[in-house]
Amino acid sequence: MKKYAKLHELSVQDLEKKIQETTATLRRLRFSHAVSQLENPMRLRNTRREIARLKTILSAKQGK
Repeated sequence: MKKYAKLHELSVQDLEKKIQETTATLRRLRFSHAVSQLENPMRLRNTRREIARLKTILSAKQGK
């Protein structure tokens, strides 16, 4: 089973909601990183990549 197989099972609305939530998380992480150093700065990269994965799956489901 794929590592991100559960994301492929989500509906279009769920994907859009997940993208919004993850983008908000990224915004908070960036703000925290600007104020003080993050405990794990790799979370920024991983969050950006998760958003990219979600957007790729969403565009595939929408037939773009």
